[in-house]
Amino acid sequence: MSPRPIRSCTLNSNVKQSNGTASKKLKVDSESFSEEEVSEDSYQCSSEDEEESSGDLSSESEIYNNPRRAKSNNTLKTPSKATDASHDPPETPSKSFSRLSIKCLTPSMHTRTVNISKPSTPLQEARSKLHVSAVPKSLPCREEQFNEIYKFLHGRLSDGSGGCIYVSGVPGTGKTATVNEVIRCLRKQVAKGELKEFQFVDINGMKLSEPKQSYVQIWKQIEGESKSWEESLRLLQKRFSKPTAKQGMTLMLVDELDLLCNKRQDVVYNLLDWPTKTNAKLVVVTIANTMDLPERILMGKVSSRMGLTRLTFPPYNHKQLEQIVISRLKGHDAFSGGSVELVARKVAAVSGDARRALDICRRATEVAERNERELVSMMDVKLALDEMIASPKIQAIRHCSEAEKMFLQAVCVEVNRTGVEEVIFKNVYYQMKPMCLMEGQEVPNSSEVLAICGRLVSYRLLTCDNPRRDILQKILLNVSTDDVHFALQNTKF
Repeated sequence: MSPRPIRSCTLNSNVKQSNGTASKKLKVDSESFSEEEVSEDSYQCSSEDEEESSGDLSSESEIYNNPRRAKSNNTLKTPSKATDASHDPPETPSKSFSRLSIKCLTPSMHTRTVNISKPSTPLQEARSKLHVSAVPKSLPCREEQFNEIYKFLHGRLSDGSGGCIYVSGVPGTGKTATVNEVIRCLRKQVAKGELKEFQFVDINGMKLSEPKQSYVQIWKQIEGESKSWEESLRLLQKRFSKPTAKQGMTLMLVDELDLLCNKRQDVVYNLLDWPTKTNAKLVVVTIANTMDLPERILMGKVSSRMGLTRLTFPPYNHKQLEQIVISRLKGHDAFSGGSVELVARKVAAVSGDARRALDICRRATEVAERNERELVSMMDVKLALDEMIASPKIQAIRHCSEAEKMFLQAVCVEVNRTGVEEVIFKNVYYQMKPMCLMEGQEVPNSSEVLAICGRLVSYRLLTCDNPRRDILQKILLNVSTDDVHFALQNTKF
C-alpha cells in the first residue's frame, strides 16, 4: 500500500509560507512520489489542519531559530517514506472464487463404451426371455386376480371416488407384476380417451431409508419438488384434505407395506386415511407378503382405514410354473421334453416361487451352452439343480447341528408369520420352544440359544445387531427361506 503523507504536506506548506529558507530545509522530495500513486486529494489541506497551523504562526520564528525544537516537532509528524513506484512491494493478489451451486454438482456415472451384444443363439435368446426383469406380454395363471384388481381400480377412477385395496401373498407369486400390468392397461385406456387421466405414484418400502421418507417420494412424484418430510407431510395433508376443483385422480401403489410399519404406525395410518377423506380423489393399492397383517400388526384405527377389499395370491403349483416358463419361451425351442416340468415340480415342492423356477431354467441354459448343446436336456437341468443343492450356503446348513437347524427353521417360521425378514430373537425363541417339545427334546434356555445364534452368525448364515447380545436383538437371515427349506426338507430332528 502507498503511504499517506497528508499531515507532512500540511506542515511543509505552512513553513514555506513563513520563510523560504525553512521550507527548503523541510522540503519533501516531490519527485519521489508518483502522480499515479498519490492523488490530488492527498495534498489538499483539511480545515482541521489549517486551524492547527494558524495557531502555530506565533511560534514560527522560534522553530526557525531553534532547530532542535523544530527537529523535535518534526518527530511528531507521520513518517513519510519516499518510495519509488518501480520498487513498490507487490500487493497480495485478490482472488474471487465463484461459489459453486450444489445443483450444478450432479453425479455422473461411467458411460458404456461397448454395446451390449445381442443374443445370437437360441439358448442366448431363451436366457434373455427367462430373466426376471423381462416383462412378458401377458401374465398367465393370474387372470382371476387381474380381473378383480382391474374392476376395482377402473370403477374408482371412473367415479372419481377414493378407496383402498390390500393385496397379499408369499414372495414370487406375481403380486407386483399383476398390479403393474393392470396399471399399464389403464394407461392405454387413458391414451385412447376411454378413461379420465390420472396421476400414478409408486413407492416401495425396500427403497426407503425410513418410513417417513415416503412423504418425500410421494410429493416429489406429484409435484416434482424435493421437500423435507415435515413439509411434504403438511403439503400432502392440505392436498388430500382440501382438494381443488382442478385436481385430478391420483393412483398410489405402496409395495412392501409391512416395512413402513414403525412403532407409532403414523405413516401407514396417513397413507390409508387419505383415501377416506371427502373428495380426496385418491386410490391406494397396498402390497405385502403377510395375509393377516392388518389384524396382527396394525392398530385398530389403522386396520379400519384399510377397508374390506382384500385379495390373496396363492403359491403356484407345478402346472402353473410350467405354463409360466413355456409362455416366456414361446417361439424358442430351447428345452427338450420334460425338462421344464422337472424344474416346475422341484420348485413347487419347496415354495412355488416363479422367480426361483426362472433362475434354474436360466442356469440350465448356461450349462447346456457350456457343454456345447443346442437344446437343454434333462441332464442339464439335473446339473443346474445339483449346483443349487451343492451351493456353499446349502451345504453349510446341512452340516449344522440339530439345534442350529432347528433355530434356522424357527427363524423361517417367524419370518413367514410376520412377513418381515428382520425378526427379534425373543420371538424366534418362542417359536423354537414348541418345536423342541414336539420332537421330544429338552428345551434349551435363552443363554444356550443365544450361543447357537452366535455360531450361526459366525457361519454367515445369520446377521444380527453386533452391539447387543440379548433377547431383544434383531436377526436377519443371510440366506433365502427357500434355501433353508430345501436344505432341511428331508431332515428329521
